Amino acid sequence: MNKKILVGGAWPYANGSFHIGHLASLLPGDVIARYHRACNDKVYYVSGSDCHGTPVALRAKAEGKSPQEISDKYHEEFVDCFNRLGFSYDCYTKTSSKEHKDFIRDFHKELYKSKYVYEKTTPQAYCECCNTFLADRFVTGTCPKCGAPARGDQCDACGTVLDPENLQSPICAVCKNPVTFRDSTHLYIAISKLEKELKNLLDNNTNWRKNAVAFTKRYINEGLRDRALTRDLDWGIPVPKEGYENKTIYIWAENVLGYLSASKIICDKRGESFEELFGENAKHYYVHGKDNIPFHTIILPALLISHGKGLHLPDQIVSSEYLTLEGNKISTSRNYAIWVKDLLDKYDPDSLRYYFLANGPEKKDADFSWTEYVNNHNGELLGAYGNFINRSLSFINKYLGGYVPEGNISPEWEDDLRKLYTSTADRIEKGNIKDALEGIFEIIRKANKYFDQEQPWKSRTCDPSACSNTLYNCTQIIANLAVLLSPFLPFSSEKVCRWLNINTDWKFKTVASYFKLPEIEILFERLDKSVIEEEKSKLVNLS
Repeated sequence: MNKKILVGGAWPYANGSFHIGHLASLLPGDVIARYHRACNDKVYYVSGSDCHGTPVALRAKAEGKSPQEISDKYHEEFVDCFNRLGFSYDCYTKTSSKEHKDFIRDFHKELYKSKYVYEKTTPQAYCECCNTFLADRFVTGTCPKCGAPARGDQCDACGTVLDPENLQSPICAVCKNPVTFRDSTHLYIAISKLEKELKNLLDNNTNWRKNAVAFTKRYINEGLRDRALTRDLDWGIPVPKEGYENKTIYIWAENVLGYLSASKIICDKRGESFEELFGENAKHYYVHGKDNIPFHTIILPALLISHGKGLHLPDQIVSSEYLTLEGNKISTSRNYAIWVKDLLDKYDPDSLRYYFLANGPEKKDADFSWTEYVNNHNGELLGAYGNFINRSLSFINKYLGGYVPEGNISPEWEDDLRKLYTSTADRIEKGNIKDALEGIFEIIRKANKYFDQEQPWKSRTCDPSACSNTLYNCTQIIANLAVLLSPFLPFSSEKVCRWLNINTDWKFKTVASYFKLPEIEILFERLDKSVIEEEKSKLVNLS
């Protein structure tokens, strides 16, 4: 029986363009989804644009537009970027969609019956100047614990989880004026009462990334805090409860549930069971950046448990570290960033995917460097992989009439390739995407050495049988490399698979002797080194 696999990619916030930090954290999700499809598993790869909340409302106000207009604009940009990058979402939606809002209202109605949900009156930060209640992270001030500048939800310097009223000298992050506090009654979820369940979830999942384990342990050890489910904001999903008509569901209590609402859209379209996908026989991956860890290891599980229907809890947390840019922190507010839509206008999507998967912040912080990007593209992607394919298949077309010659795959190569399917699968399933890609490129480098050692350009005239056998083996290697790389480099893999008339099922491939090759084109163009200074000069380094 095929496994049911949910892959949830973090929902980018629809108040600004998509940058390389977002891309680096989300790409592993597409690799995982494509791999499981190749294994013939039932895959539900979901994400969407996070459209509600204060940041969208404030941006809309600044631009004289409605929050819907702002969020729709960036949603469309995200969809375009993901399509051009080859992200294979089964459902990419948005939190402002009717399907999501209907699902959330139904979920929350059930949630409010839970023993873990209660009413509480608390002071809420209000900006008289902006004439609005503020989300916690839009209140800034001084951390009462370490004295560093901090937001109203957390101090990045010491890691203390805060409430805005705890800050010293709190001000509005937008207009910089002092904030006041007004009492307001809200629904809260008693996360503090779920410590045992959340600790069990952590202890029973051995494949979480180390940063997810460390962060979650710290949050639990420092004492879990209850969180408000509702908020005094206009832009959001109305609270489905009498007496709360003027309030909306707090963004954190609905955006993480987008994984469920998007999954339901797929299940309904396919005529499949949502309950089975969120039952005990499924496997769920959640792919996101470091700053989203608590939302996936504390908040989402707390909502699922409190809902009371036995919904499947996260299995695999694939959380990346931070990406910097030319040695400095990415800053969207200072325009120190590389926007993905601009990259895609100039660079091959497989080239971008290769770089961010091979050099991304998988288990430690990483830096994007234009020098490294160009050298990686020219040296590895083009110089090693593209060159091996081109020199092998072009040789067959030029000297062997375009027909795959007779030969026998060597036992060593067959063993290497079969083992590579197993090791790559194991690494992908554990979220070790960088190791998986490096393992494949080790074989690519070995393949180039094999071609050089066998010297088919010489044996073509002095030992035609050896030449034929060499090129037969090279063809089999290429076929299997294309399949193994298809989750990572879908566009170039699709071309190679089409040339060799093979599919991307996760199985050892053989291309028969006398198969006629089509005309072969170069897979990757060389990048001129002038690109490095040209691109670096565009960066306004304000760090």
